[in-house]
Amino acid sequence: MTHDSIKLFLESFKILTDVEINSFIQMLTHKLFKKSEYFIKEGETCKQVAFVLSGSLRSYYNSDKDEEITYCITFPNSLVTAYSSFLTAQPTQENIQAIAETEVLIIQKSDFEVLIQQNPNWVYFLKTIAEQQYIELEKRIFNLQKSDAVKRYADLMKNQPEYIQKIPLQYLASYLGISQRHLSRIRKEFSF
Repeated sequence: MTHDSIKLFLESFKILTDVEINSFIQMLTHKLFKKSEYFIKEGETCKQVAFVLSGSLRSYYNSDKDEEITYCITFPNSLVTAYSSFLTAQPTQENIQAIAETEVLIIQKSDFEVLIQQNPNWVYFLKTIAEQQYIELEKRIFNLQKSDAVKRYADLMKNQPEYIQKIPLQYLASYLGISQRHLSRIRKEFSF
């Protein structure tokens, strides 16, 4: 049951064969993060990728003023990793923390490297994922710079309605680039 979501996710790219997908699935480990538990903390080196089955994770960094800035929220049916650290094997500057109880499937970097050596389809798959992540990052930057807070909130409501009410106000406000007070006013507009 837990592998159905990842299988559908991998199949959606139309790159990998059933045999390749099943090999990948055999390498996965299941993990449940309690609320506030960390997938990775600043200063650690990331050696794994997780596929979110349920719950959500937030990626944040600490500003010079020691404020937590949430820059990404990962919802179910998505991959998450401290990407720069994963690629470079250098300590990360980010923290990835469970917002609520979160169930994931994890693959180790060393296992992924075995898959890449065995089959070039995995290289193409990783290239496709990297391209998608870049496009998402670009959209997020444009959205923060071009859209007002109401539009950003409306987009999140449209795309993740079942989770938006579960994200604590301070994380959601930080993610949207606004104050908690401003977010409270926006939420009131949407509650009618």
